Amino acid sequence: MMNLTQEQKRQLNSYSIYIGEPAHPLFTLKALKSDPESALRIVRAISGTDNSAVAASYFSRRIGMFTAMQLYTLIIYEEIWDGPEDALQFGAAEEYGKLSVSLFLDGGDYVMVEQAERPKIVRNLLRAYVEEVSDTLRTVSAASSLTHWENMFGFLLYHLHVLLSDPGTAPDAEAVMDILKDGRTWEGLAKESLFAKYLRGSRPSLLLNTTVRTTCCHSKDVPGLIQCGYCPLKQ
Repeated sequence: MMNLTQEQKRQLNSYSIYIGEPAHPLFTLKALKSDPESALRIVRAISGTDNSAVAASYFSRRIGMFTAMQLYTLIIYEEIWDGPEDALQFGAAEEYGKLSVSLFLDGGDYVMVEQAERPKIVRNLLRAYVEEVSDTLRTVSAASSLTHWENMFGFLLYHLHVLLSDPGTAPDAEAVMDILKDGRTWEGLAKESLFAKYLRGSRPSLLLNTTVRTTCCHSKDVPGLIQCGYCPLKQ
């Protein structure tokens, strides 16, 4: 198990991911998957929306930030968080003057990843934190599976833009992006690479602040939030 540096903690904090126990615990990832109705009821209360689809998308954006950061730390540090689902906690925390659903974890659960393990690790991350969460949320809301996938892709797109622009990180970022674009990575998850379809043959840097999404994340429908820069409904 690895101990995080202060810089790693700062990076996580910038994406609403915190080390330690939440002061106001809400539920764990394990609890979400076993009782999504109760978890989504809490998310609706915290986010301030009565619409289940909006609340589900709001939540998957939160865990999408974590999934994208998992891929970021895989590229930068050759590490991922590998704790149990009941150790991945969600808590109520104030962010920019608004109560939000933030993610809390044990920093000691980070492990090193060998380069040869990357395809398996990337697939496992997509399955555990996007597909399984999406399938769970779809049992209690109308938000589509693609909405949840694109929620994660938006954060990943920015990370890849930054990492591919740096000669020191570009080779590893390119390698992980190739894994994400490879249809074999998606076997059992989708008929094709949803990330390759999302990119539509373009480089990440060319897609920033464009209407790259095909679904709306409903950020504009959450009180206190604004329309995201990738929205297909952008005026």
